[in-house]
Amino acid sequence: MILDKIIVKGAREHNLKNVDIELPKNKLIVFTGLSGSGKSSLAFNTIYAEGERRYIESLSSFSRQFLKSVEKPDVDDIEGLSPAISIDQKTTSHNPRSTVGTTTEIHDHLRLMYANVGTPFCINGHGAITSSSLKEIINAIKRETPEDEQIYILAPVVRDKKGTFKDLFIKLKKEGFIRVQIDGQLRSLEEDIDLEQNKRHNIEIVVDRLVYKAEDEELQSRIYSAIEVGLTYSNGLILVFYPNNDAASKLYSTKYSCSKCGFIIPNLEPNLFSFNKKSGACEICSGLGVNLEADPSLIIPDLNLSIRQGGVIYYKNLVDTQNIEWQKFEILCNYYRIDLSKPLSDLNDHQIDMLLWGSDEKIEVKIETSGGNTIRSSDYLEGVGSIIERRFVETKSEEARKYYGKYMASKVCKTCQGRRLNETALCVKINDKNIAEFVEMTIEENLQFLLSLQLTEQQTKIAALVLNQLLSRISFLNEVGLNYLTLSRSATTLSGGEAQRIRLAKQLGSKLSGVLYVLDEPSIGLHQRDNDKLIHTLKKLRDLGNTLIVVEHDEDTMKEADWIVDIGPGAGLNGGEIVAQGNFDQICAAPNSLTGQYLSKKLQIPVPKKRRGGNGLKLEIVGAAENNLKNIDVTIPLGKFVTITGVSGSGKSTLVEEIVYKGLRKLINGELIKPGKFKKIKGYENIDKIIYISQDPIGKTPRSNPATYTSVFDDIRDLFAETTEAKIRGYKKGRFSFNVTGGRCDACQGDGLVRVDMQFLGFVEVVCEVCEGKRYNDETLQVKFKSKNIWDVLNMTVDEAGQFFENVPKIKEKLDTIISVGLGYIKLGQNATTLSGGEAQRVKLSTFLLKRSTGKTLFLLDEPTTGLHVDDVKRLIEVLNILVDQGNTVLTIEHNLDFIKVSDYLIDLGPEGGMGGGQIMATGTPEQVATSQTSFTAKYLRAILND
Repeated sequence: MILDKIIVKGAREHNLKNVDIELPKNKLIVFTGLSGSGKSSLAFNTIYAEGERRYIESLSSFSRQFLKSVEKPDVDDIEGLSPAISIDQKTTSHNPRSTVGTTTEIHDHLRLMYANVGTPFCINGHGAITSSSLKEIINAIKRETPEDEQIYILAPVVRDKKGTFKDLFIKLKKEGFIRVQIDGQLRSLEEDIDLEQNKRHNIEIVVDRLVYKAEDEELQSRIYSAIEVGLTYSNGLILVFYPNNDAASKLYSTKYSCSKCGFIIPNLEPNLFSFNKKSGACEICSGLGVNLEADPSLIIPDLNLSIRQGGVIYYKNLVDTQNIEWQKFEILCNYYRIDLSKPLSDLNDHQIDMLLWGSDEKIEVKIETSGGNTIRSSDYLEGVGSIIERRFVETKSEEARKYYGKYMASKVCKTCQGRRLNETALCVKINDKNIAEFVEMTIEENLQFLLSLQLTEQQTKIAALVLNQLLSRISFLNEVGLNYLTLSRSATTLSGGEAQRIRLAKQLGSKLSGVLYVLDEPSIGLHQRDNDKLIHTLKKLRDLGNTLIVVEHDEDTMKEADWIVDIGPGAGLNGGEIVAQGNFDQICAAPNSLTGQYLSKKLQIPVPKKRRGGNGLKLEIVGAAENNLKNIDVTIPLGKFVTITGVSGSGKSTLVEEIVYKGLRKLINGELIKPGKFKKIKGYENIDKIIYISQDPIGKTPRSNPATYTSVFDDIRDLFAETTEAKIRGYKKGRFSFNVTGGRCDACQGDGLVRVDMQFLGFVEVVCEVCEGKRYNDETLQVKFKSKNIWDVLNMTVDEAGQFFENVPKIKEKLDTIISVGLGYIKLGQNATTLSGGEAQRVKLSTFLLKRSTGKTLFLLDEPTTGLHVDDVKRLIEVLNILVDQGNTVLTIEHNLDFIKVSDYLIDLGPEGGMGGGQIMATGTPEQVATSQTSFTAKYLRAILND
């Protein structure tokens, strides 16, 4: 019997409370609820994990040895389970060679198309290059040679090269050849040929000379043999030379070769178009498109300083010393009349060039060593940039590489201009575009180009299959709202939401049916305008006969869902139950559903009655031109809650991260950092500190947790060290740390887990048998505070710990700040790597709430509502308002309309993503922006402000 439902019985993974649930198959199902309520535990850790485990168990024992071992989730039984695929928010790749094109496998199909129907062009501008078979060459001779015309069959063996080539002549003579043609002149191999070594020469072997007779079969056979012999000597080239009509002479090639200059392109094959293969990659950057080079802006960060004042920061502490390198640099400066005491801004371009890259002529050097010796020489002197680059390459010390790396930056490869491929691969074109030009276009432009391709009948037949695949895959990327991306975009720069939608498009392209897809908030980073495209894609995937479980907070997605499951009622230990389930209307009517109350508008995040006026100060960015920003001037009012909005890819992250954040770090902190392109930043003196709260993990190891990150664990260890039992035993604060020997369990070194190498199965982590996962040895655990040992405290939720330490103000204050950002449900000792991006961001935020505010701090947050239920968003807004009310400025990037509507000031970018974006569409209060007729954000903002 085929079940039409997925039946889950007794799910107890993490905080799930023995959940029983039936889910309809072949439907779009949304799991929603407060952050930490158990949505992911049910969707990913239970349903998907069991589907994955069953699939692995169905494989042969030979196949299983290459796959990771998957434990059975804590659930009694799951019936009706289909093969499961997880599409989560993990970034696609950390490999700099990985691009959107390679990740989606579109680049593989492109390589096939260019190898099969591409036309090579001469790099010297002589037009298209064709190849001819032996039969085609013979037919061309028959067609183009007049009767009784004298012809020479020549094999070009040297083209435009220097040398005497005596060994070549001796070899050819031994092999029976009589004549060669050198630079257009016939020469006998019997004579002593002496060529000018420094002059470039063209040498062709005279394979045969004959008078053409069309009806002479023996002659035709002779021509065939001559060409066949000639090809073996000339790397596929044959010159049919007419001594009485030189203009009619023609160079043929069985390979791709230019008939005018002899430029040869190898056989067209897919590897030629891969920047990950030696045959296709640029020789200088090895296919990366960038090289690490000394950066003038990092070497000379402030042109207003003189060299003596430390303007050339590399020599800052060596000025006027007897350091040999400094003395050479001083001689270099004196030679080019560079005044060491004048601002570097007074130097001309040539002087700056010499200072950075060294002399272009030999300079007399006289150096006094510390031992009193004098060194004299005449040499080309290195500039500071050249020295840094050389030492970076030569050193074997990681510390030294790190030091020199401070003055270096990735720069576009000058040879391939960032296109990653060598000139041979870039010579091949389809409809006047090479493969690099194609991948530099947006997805939308790719689609238009492929639909308007003009191919010959034969090319159409050859390319039909691969063209269909390309159109299909690129169309799916366009459908999920990624039309602004380019195939050349590095996968490392993609957001979690973009990476997830790329994988979603890939699955759509596979056209599988009968599959269970589990997705984690695919709407992240997506503007409301593009959300409709995403929902359409999800429904299309469902209509293929698949079941979709989507962990989501987005209202539009819930409205379009077939079934909604609300999990709660609270978070952590207060969650793990099914509060309500049904369609959208049923959830709205459910009395116990917090989600339903927000969906039905019984509960709302209120629009502020009054917007803040700010402190009258402002931060001005003039001429922002990084990536797709169109040389814009941006004004950010200080002392306000400011939000940057706009469609996906419009330039929001570039403005905030590359220009505001990095620019202010350089100006305020004096850091050696290279910000994005801008002319100047005004008003930065009104800010004393800039804090960027990203969604990066708070730690990369199991040793990092919320207690250690917020430093509340220091206070807790102090408290345990003050207990009577600890004093009697002589235990200090360090005894209660799981990071140092003494109090921790020696068997697992305080991890609570032991890694076992399973060879083919990789590493498996098992609970330490000695401490049973408690991290500490028995002696340490015997010390208790209010009947709880140190491990018991780490195992508490923040809410529980808040009550437990109610009478310890120092600890209670820190715990209350964590609770205030909506994280009361997480455990104090929870492994940092298990926290979501949104949770990590809020842990970081809580640490800043503890610090005394100067009222001049700029806080930057990138989509802080990621992973948050609308009730959690409400709480987050309250926390951010506290920071602003202290006089600080909060600058966020956000798509959430509830968040946008409560902001004091909006800066909307657009109108489109990619190169179609980067302009300011509207600025002002939400009410002012909502009046814009050109802003996409305004359209949706009007609707929510009028609710």
